[in-house]
Amino acid sequence: MESTINLLQRELRSGTTAPEAVCAAVADRIAAEVDRICTESRRIQSSGDVLGWAHSLARHRLQQNLRYYQLGSQRGRAELHSTLSAIIYRYISPARSRTSYQARLLAIEDFLQGFYVEALGAFRRENQLPPDYTPRVRLELAEYMAFVERYAKRRIPLPGGRSQQLIVLRAQTFARQQPPETSIDMDQAAESASDSGEGYSWDDASVQQVRDRISAKESTDVMDGALRQAVVDELIAYLRDRNQEECVNYLVLRLKDLSASEIEKVLGLDARQRDYLQQRFKYHLIRFALLHRWELVHQWLDVDLERDLGLTPRQWESLLNQLGPEITKLVELKRAGSDDRTVAQAMGISASQVQKLWFKLLETAWEIRNRTESGTRRGTDE
Repeated sequence: MESTINLLQRELRSGTTAPEAVCAAVADRIAAEVDRICTESRRIQSSGDVLGWAHSLARHRLQQNLRYYQLGSQRGRAELHSTLSAIIYRYISPARSRTSYQARLLAIEDFLQGFYVEALGAFRRENQLPPDYTPRVRLELAEYMAFVERYAKRRIPLPGGRSQQLIVLRAQTFARQQPPETSIDMDQAAESASDSGEGYSWDDASVQQVRDRISAKESTDVMDGALRQAVVDELIAYLRDRNQEECVNYLVLRLKDLSASEIEKVLGLDARQRDYLQQRFKYHLIRFALLHRWELVHQWLDVDLERDLGLTPRQWESLLNQLGPEITKLVELKRAGSDDRTVAQAMGISASQVQKLWFKLLETAWEIRNRTESGTRRGTDE
């Protein structure tokens, strides 16, 4: 075990700028975990190469830590969140999930916040850390994020010789706590999407207007064309910043108006792999359009806050009455140019709660616009 600790300390000192004491503590924790795994595993004990296994496991955990360390706090969290969200997507079925992907996204956010707390407790417990321990420096945060990913993917034995990832079991329990009438068979939904040849991740009503405008031919309006290109460029930069190059490739192919089967052929995917990629792309597209760069997207669609999010005066008044005085105050602060931190302080809530409220407002306004546009199209057709 001492040789493993020495190896880890050398690698951490050369691969990070963390203080030596932090490198030593992280190395000790990795080595202790590896030693426990090697001791408890019958397969490793009977392999005749316990030391080789220990070095291999230690190096694997070291590389995970260094990967999150290199990503940094913000990008690391985004990557971890994206990875776990993609795993549990099929198992989360909140209220109104048949009509609102955003509602499912919020449920995923709620579930993962609880899961992160659970994982921190497990991290403290398994490493015999104080109950108030919290990662504070960059390497400690990277160590925690790497642990969360491994913890989520742990295989839990089930009756009948089966096993399942821990996070999936937690997500299934979470979903069962939702009202039973809102449940939806996500596998069946995915099959239906694949059969349609398009997939709900691109054609879902919640992003239909963005999809239509991005996919449209170049506008003759110079300003509109410039804004369209800015949105596309920002979206690609957003995806690349989160190491989602596959999503970038998917977007580029969609912009070329390729069909689902053509995309599968170009990317070398089967139908289920494409469906998984679409789900991941949809997750990031929604966050980009309704959180990350909502101002740019809404300005481009002519539905920014100065235009009451594209609603008529009656719709806007009804929306504010429906969502309550908290949303009204939020809108007033946003219109005054306040950032999320200032809004949170003024309203006496957390920045995360501000984002959820704002997300809810944009989501509801989007649904109202979609209903209005659908009704207009039907009236025209008739």
